[in-house]
Formats: sequence, C-alpha cells, structure tokens
Amino acid sequence: MSHALETVLYTAETRTTGGRDGRGTSSDGALDVQLGSPGSGKPGTNPEQLFAVGWSACFMGAIQLAGRKLNIKVPEDVAVQASVSLGKTSGGANYALAAKLRVALPGLDDAQKRSLVDEAHQTCPYSRATRGNIDVEIAVA
Repeated sequence: MSHALETVLYTAETRTTGGRDGRGTSSDGALDVQLGSPGSGKPGTNPEQLFAVGWSACFMGAIQLAGRKLNIKVPEDVAVQASVSLGKTSGGANYALAAKLRVALPGLDDAQKRSLVDEAHQTCPYSRATRGNIDVEIAVA
C-alpha cells in the first residue's frame, strides 16, 4: 500500500540541536522551545509532550471533519486529552511509545460520541501513522 502524498498541503520545517536536552525551532520562528529529558527535573518540554499536543490538536480537527461528514454538531467545548508514555519493550532492549486519548464531547449521546471518535480515528493523520505501531487507547466521555 502506497502512502505517497499526492498533494502537499503543508510542510513543517524544524531544527533541533542538543537532542533531548537541547532546543527546537521552526523555520518560521513560531516555535522555539527548550527541551528537557522526561523526569530529569530540567526546564523545558520533551518530545512526548510535543507529540501529545500535536496528536490531540489534529484529532480534534478530525472530529470536526467527522461532525460535518456525519451531520453531528460538535460541541464548542470538545476537548482531547492525550497521554503519551515512553517506555521499554519486554526484555528492555528497545524504547517504545504508548498513547491514550480521552475525548470529551459534552451534550452528545453515546452513539454520536462513538461515531465521531471512530471516524476521527480513521482519518486523523497521527492515528493513521501510529496504527499498528504503538498501543493506543481511546476513551470517550
């Protein structure tokens, strides 16, 4: 199955120096973050936090698209809480990620919530990129 882009809508360009204890910047200057290793107590964000923010924002956009497709009005106070865990696989030889998305869709019935989230999980580029590669749990409230 080919995943080649037919049309490029946007390309993010960043530069990172110093790895997990360095700095990351975007080519347009909108992003300039100090990085710190998780649990190190050093100031700065970490790649797992950045991934969680990116995925939750993208997933929320996918919910909006799903709402239009399924003719379900998405509440204005929709929220997606993402938890991205860094750990080691069995045997401790390799690092891996796991993720949990908690989606709040107040005011909708359970069937509407599930329809929106299922559709969003099929179309969100982050969900598609991680499918089958990391453990993902999605809870709906």
